[in-house]
Amino acid sequence: MTDVPPYRVLLVDDHALVRAGLSALLDAHPQIQVVGEASDGSQVVELALNSDPDVVLMDLSMPGTDGVTATRELLSLRPQTQVLVLTSFSDRDRVRDALAAGAIGYLLKDSDPQDVVAGVIAAARRGSPLDPRVARTLLTEGTVGPPPPLSPRERDVLRLVAKGMANKQIGRALGISERTVKVHLGNVFRRIGVQDRTSAALWAKENLPDT
Repeated sequence: MTDVPPYRVLLVDDHALVRAGLSALLDAHPQIQVVGEASDGSQVVELALNSDPDVVLMDLSMPGTDGVTATRELLSLRPQTQVLVLTSFSDRDRVRDALAAGAIGYLLKDSDPQDVVAGVIAAARRGSPLDPRVARTLLTEGTVGPPPPLSPRERDVLRLVAKGMANKQIGRALGISERTVKVHLGNVFRRIGVQDRTSAALWAKENLPDT
């Protein structure tokens, strides 16, 4: 057993269920203590000043102050804090912006729970935990250009995904087969750097007009 005090962690996510799950997961580890929770980036600085965390586990997409802005503001006042991003998005721009703001690592929400625990401990020890998919994004940044723009049909499909429609419903609405919808979605996921429909829908709401 180690006599090192538990690493103090502040959770930042706008979904209460996500915070509850992360809190239970992390508090169960003897080397981690959750010392606070924030539902919006605007709360981060004050909570961090009061709770003195070693690591802030930071979501990026939140109402009000987003995670990148919150990271920048926090580190301007507490540069010793390690900010570890935990988000659904792995597109190049988000990764680059988060790391430029000072985040030490970047994990995805569909990671194995034990990888999140290991990432928090690594961040507390001044490591730089990166999801392999994020690492690939960074490694290819110098050799490939930005993601190509979505075609009009891909945008149509993505907008309907954001409305909660299933593939069969999307096919009927657009007059295409369900198989063609799946092909379009696969292309969309790769181009915008997400792994699932929920993340794609969130991306669409933020990046496509009239969604």
